[in-house]
Amino acid sequence: MSGRSVLKRIDWLTVFIYLALVIIGWVNIYSSTFTEAEPSIFNFSTLHGKQLFFIGASLVSIVIILAMETSFYERFSSVFYIVSMILLLGLFIFGKTIAGATSWYDLGFFNLQPSELAKVVTALALAKYLSDIQTDIKRGKDQLYAFLIILVPVILIIPQPDPGSALVFFSLVFVIFREGLPLYYLGIGFLAVLVFVTTLMFGTVWVSIATVLLILLFFLLKKKKSKIPILPLISIAAVALLFSLSVNFVFNNVFEQRHRDRFSLWLRLEKDPNKLEQIRKTIGYNSYQSEKAIESGGFFGKGFLEGTRTKGDFVPEQHTDYIFSTVGEEWGFVGTTTVIILFTLLFLRLVFLAERQKSDFSRMYGYGVISILLIHYFINVGMVIGVLPTIGIPLPFFSYGGSGLLFFTALLFVFLKLDTNRLKEEF
Repeated sequence: MSGRSVLKRIDWLTVFIYLALVIIGWVNIYSSTFTEAEPSIFNFSTLHGKQLFFIGASLVSIVIILAMETSFYERFSSVFYIVSMILLLGLFIFGKTIAGATSWYDLGFFNLQPSELAKVVTALALAKYLSDIQTDIKRGKDQLYAFLIILVPVILIIPQPDPGSALVFFSLVFVIFREGLPLYYLGIGFLAVLVFVTTLMFGTVWVSIATVLLILLFFLLKKKKSKIPILPLISIAAVALLFSLSVNFVFNNVFEQRHRDRFSLWLRLEKDPNKLEQIRKTIGYNSYQSEKAIESGGFFGKGFLEGTRTKGDFVPEQHTDYIFSTVGEEWGFVGTTTVIILFTLLFLRLVFLAERQKSDFSRMYGYGVISILLIHYFINVGMVIGVLPTIGIPLPFFSYGGSGLLFFTALLFVFLKLDTNRLKEEF
């Protein structure tokens, strides 16, 4: 496909949203890292200067991605996956430790985080496998192999330790659901989370009472000719109770104190208001200051470079994971709403693009892109406004970080390249 043909067929609405997010993100990175001593935009020794460099590098990568044949990404997806897993393994020998996590290679001019590359190639490898088996993935062997493709990078990333990045890979399970994985798997996962959270909040005794009451309710429905199977229901309830009994042990003996404090803050487990406030100002300090920064912005915000909490460095890591708080303080409700609308439009557009694909591989990869970007967006914004516990996950196209921007760009534009080769002529 010629370059002119690619430019004609690429989805320019998605490109425009991407550019808008990158530009707005950089403006807020500049604001959060601005100092009177280094006001220059093009000083590449500053954080905003480095990000500007990586924006340029990302634009170059887009040209390269669009120049490749669409078949290249499907044909070599398995090779990319293997190379990426080798890079993750190499971190245990050659990795650089930053903020307690050995997640980077020091390349001199920048630090490469291979877990970001792994997200792209895992989405490609999963799409390749699912498109190759040509089935609704009902067989246990097919399901096992699909889950293993997701679990291998998770197993390699957790010991770094980088649980936030590892969590992102589980979002790819939704691709498997889209392709026919039985919904009871989702129900089991939801039940496990529900039992875990309710046990921490109310204790095993109340969870047990609620489970027994639910079983009795279903028995009553059964007498009224309901088709609900009782034996599987009792089995699930028994497993849920056993899981509930293990929750407190895991929470108190496996989790570290910082993890317990984050759950205590998130679920308000600590009953003493003074101690809860103390936890909020220590382990929850970042979220606490982030919330205050957003609250102080009001409706229209304080203005560009006028955020007092931003200029005072009240919010740690504000240019990375907490960049959304800069938007809230300096641009207010109007700014945060604009960013949310842009992300919402991006997700809706990507769903539309994925559904119009004639190629199974392209459709599945498209949903992989949606899953990864959506979980990043959901967790990051939820963390910044204090409704989710602190997890080190950046906001796509927005947060500071060379590896993140490059590979989020690759993730998106590989799909846009695949979309240019679709057989449907819909715009």
